[in-house]
Amino acid sequence: MKTVTVLGSTGSIGTQSLEVARKHGFKVKALAAHSNTRLLSEQVWEFGAEYACIFDAALADDLRERLSGTGVQILTGMEGLNTIAALDGVDIMLNSVVGMVGLEPTLTAIEHGTDIALANKETLVAGGELVIKAAADRGVKIYPVDSEHSAIFQCLQGNKSSQIRRILLTASGGPFFGRTKAQLEGVTVEQALAHPNWSMGKKITIDSATLMNKGLEFIEAMWLFGLRPEQIEIVVHRESVVHSAVEYNDCSIIAQLGVPDMKIPIQYALLYPERLECPTRPLSLTDYGSLTFAKPDLETFDCLTACIKAITIGGTMPAMVNGANEEAVAAFLAGEIHFLDIGRIVSSVLDEFEPGQLTCLADVLDADKKAREYAKKQIEILNKQKGN
Repeated sequence: MKTVTVLGSTGSIGTQSLEVARKHGFKVKALAAHSNTRLLSEQVWEFGAEYACIFDAALADDLRERLSGTGVQILTGMEGLNTIAALDGVDIMLNSVVGMVGLEPTLTAIEHGTDIALANKETLVAGGELVIKAAADRGVKIYPVDSEHSAIFQCLQGNKSSQIRRILLTASGGPFFGRTKAQLEGVTVEQALAHPNWSMGKKITIDSATLMNKGLEFIEAMWLFGLRPEQIEIVVHRESVVHSAVEYNDCSIIAQLGVPDMKIPIQYALLYPERLECPTRPLSLTDYGSLTFAKPDLETFDCLTACIKAITIGGTMPAMVNGANEEAVAAFLAGEIHFLDIGRIVSSVLDEFEPGQLTCLADVLDADKKAREYAKKQIEILNKQKGN
């Protein structure tokens, strides 16, 4: 029986992770959520967790009331996440929190020697250089949970990373594939949240609509698999059946396929190297009939272009485009800016700032703060223009 902790347990990845835990009888030692005290308390009751962290400290009393009599230790904020990340007796920590908040507990878990199933993109996007070095120094394994990175990881089994020619990183294309910038001017929040294949949280769904999500995955792939930018090709694959592929030096391409269900990569990360029955449905290629592939539109979806440029520049630049994007997405969801403004803000960071070096967590946090402050100023300007 594996013992796990889950950060972000009430989100899409977190709830599916607990489905896997339920299926295979995992012991769940600790759970953490941002603000959903109702679902978090239900999860604690079901799995018998010893620790529960609610990131929003204002909700701690509500959680205490819901868990009265359980003896569960209740934690809050970043301190709570770090406490959970450093618990003894945990085989693997699944990190599925949203945003930069995921970086520090990842580093804490690595320092404690705990293996990680990683679903928090910002950990490697903003702090990849620090995280990969720390994991190597401590002998900690990082198992990717994203379907694309899991696919690459699976395609590498039994092969040598040194023999990779390139990876084919697939993208669904989101709800706006094939549209021009002019056609995206009046996009609403509801339209942007209507993803054709995946059911995800709001932030990642908007990132998928702008292709920022694929840009973040481009950066993650470089760190996870030790690749150069020119070794990654993004391929739009509308059906989300081929989750990614690896081309080797002999021109052989090995791909991983499956239905679009996150429980498959979640389970592979938590159970690696075992392959057990998964609570999903099998893939029928004949039901699909045909699969399609296309090149991404780098001109229309400038968030993707900005991410590729940022990691090519290196240093603190990926952290800065990520921070600016988080602020811009929040503003779009709040109705303060237009859909295309997200890409404009993210891209402008590349011109506004010079990259700095990453030597410690403070460097990442400082770069993130500067980018957010800049983005907020741009949002304020755009919001006023929108009002006019």
